[in-house]
Formats: sequence, C-alpha cells, structure tokens
Amino acid sequence: MTTTEHPDTVRERTTTWADPALTAEQVGREPGLALLEAVRDGRLPAPPIATSLGFDLDLVEDGRAVFSLEPAEHHYNPIGSVHGGVFATLLDSAAGCAVHSTLPAGVGYTSVDLNVKFLRGMTTDTGRVTCEGRVVHRGRRMVLAEATLTDGRGRLLATATSSCLVFDLG
Repeated sequence: MTTTEHPDTVRERTTTWADPALTAEQVGREPGLALLEAVRDGRLPAPPIATSLGFDLDLVEDGRAVFSLEPAEHHYNPIGSVHGGVFATLLDSAAGCAVHSTLPAGVGYTSVDLNVKFLRGMTTDTGRVTCEGRVVHRGRRMVLAEATLTDGRGRLLATATSSCLVFDLG
C-alpha cells in the first residue's frame, strides 16, 4: 500500500528559518558565551537545524548548555520511535555549545568525534526532553564534553561524549 491509497495518513509540515549567515558572521567576533546568549535570547537567529527539528536553547553558561525538545511524529524512524539521529543531534549540540561557551573571541572549535549510548527509546508519549552538555576537561587544543538526554521524569535516555578541536580563527 502507498500513501496515495490512504491519503488520510499523510502529514505535512512547513518549516521556515533565518539566514544562517547572520549568526555565522558573528562567530569569532565575540566570546562564545555572548554569541550563544544572543541566540538563546532571540537577538541572533537559531541555526536551521534547531528550527528544522524544533529544539530550543534554554540555558547557556560558561561550560554548560541545555536544550529541550518536544518529540513529534516527524522525528520518527520506520519502527515508530524517535530516530537515533535526533538523539545524536541534541547530544552533539549540547556538548558542542558547552565547549563554544568557554571560547574567547577569535577562537573556534569543531567536533572530532561523538560517542553516543542509547539507553531508552523516545516517542511522542515521552513528553518534553532535556539535553544538557558540560565541559569535563580542557586541554590546550582539545576539549572533552559530555551530554545527557533525559525525559521529564529525570530518566536517562542517552549519553554522549565529544572531543572538540579548538583553533584560532584569525
């Protein structure tokens, strides 16, 4: 059977986003924490990935970033639960932004790896989830961050570690 045989099963979603260059132009011009605070407060647009998936930057402070997401059908994989890529995107965003929040102006970073452990599934019944990233070790060129993804009852859904390479932008 195809969706054309069952048109009542078709869902539609429209997404709009701001030009990502508006935020990208500010990277390196000011400290990472200030840039992320501007995104959180709506003074700079959120990146298109946040708009596409529907997650929010709720809190950012030195070495810590917290995102949240309400799981929806458009996050589902073929077996009827939230796709692991959504988990990984939240975990990567939280860990990376925790690192970014520690950087001075003129310094950038990139993720080198992301090691994810899936512990529980997620569906629309899970309710709003929270993903917290924090820096756990800072070397001269490499920063290690961890992230946890939890549901509204505090149950751990997934964890991740990420190594990030720090470099001068100039």
